[in-house]
Amino acid sequence: MEKDSIINTGLRGITVASTKISDVQGKAGKLIYRGYLIQELAQKSSFEEIVYLLLYEHLPSADQLEGLKRELKKARSLPQDVIRALQTCPADAQPMDVLQAAVALMAPHDPDLEDESREATMKMGIRLIARMASLVAAWDRIRNGLEVIAPDQDLDHAANFLYMLSGKHPDRETARFFDTALVLHAEHSFNASTFSARQVASTRAHIYSAIVAALGSLSGPLHGGANVRVMQMLKKIGDPENVSAYVEGILDRGEKIMGLGHAVYKTDDPRALILAPMAKRMGEKAGQTKWYEMARLLEKTGKQAFKQRKGTEIFVNVDFYSAVLYNAMAIPVDLFTPLFALSRIAGWTAHVLEERFAEAAPKPMLYRPESEYIGHYCGPEECSFVPLEQR
Repeated sequence: MEKDSIINTGLRGITVASTKISDVQGKAGKLIYRGYLIQELAQKSSFEEIVYLLLYEHLPSADQLEGLKRELKKARSLPQDVIRALQTCPADAQPMDVLQAAVALMAPHDPDLEDESREATMKMGIRLIARMASLVAAWDRIRNGLEVIAPDQDLDHAANFLYMLSGKHPDRETARFFDTALVLHAEHSFNASTFSARQVASTRAHIYSAIVAALGSLSGPLHGGANVRVMQMLKKIGDPENVSAYVEGILDRGEKIMGLGHAVYKTDDPRALILAPMAKRMGEKAGQTKWYEMARLLEKTGKQAFKQRKGTEIFVNVDFYSAVLYNAMAIPVDLFTPLFALSRIAGWTAHVLEERFAEAAPKPMLYRPESEYIGHYCGPEECSFVPLEQR
């Protein structure tokens, strides 16, 4: 490679595979799941319908949807050995670390683990979708010294998670808002965690290994951890009257305003526009409108200051208002990233299936990117090994 060649860091702008699952059109501000705009899906569908759409490539009939719901409900309960393992973790352990470890521990309990067929992988994926929510709820109860709550089979996926987390049945509006948030986070093309899952799947590793890798990627603060940092930022600001000074300080230091800016979108993230009014309503229900009001002011002030100081526009992303919404639901801040995972598991599963079993494309190849070796401390020549006693 020539010295003046340009390395495309982070694979930005590089197409690594084809997909039928979703499309992110950054300039137009569009997110599409298998041909359907996210705005319509968020308004009209449920998380279970989205799971079916992502896994089976079309929206379900009423009977197909009920069948999937039965499968998910049947799979919700966690193996007792996994619950006992969770009880051995320190109470102050990071939830994403616990979740990643727990998914790995569930693999040996899956009866289909050794079956490499598409059908078996689909079954394992559905179990993972059902149990990811149960794991998150179980860990929060265990770390707080509370009994793990058994799933309520009369509740749909979103409402059941909120019940298993708090021990209280959510009201219809809260359950609907959380269900919509799951729809919005279910899939987002080849982001870091999805690519991690597909890369592992390309080695023919089973789906649990792929999901464990995705969870590790999601745990990073530049990916799934961003909504945690949004809420931490708002609490650090503390009061609306401090917003302007905070923004100026951020720009003076050349830092980022969490929740503003995105690697793909060149306009406001369509998911953020759906989450914002839900965050406002939940704040009103909880009697704590302060965080929503501060977020709106921070968004407005940040956009204006960025344009004045940098001469370019910056846009709100999904993390900005999901943080405010979950906080108004009284969900602990350090669970925000696990909430991302219990939704995105649907998209990850679809991508593993596509990577392993896509029929419309050539069989997937093992991912093996190239790198450019840029030298060593010996200089331009190879190093000469010096025996230990002479160093």
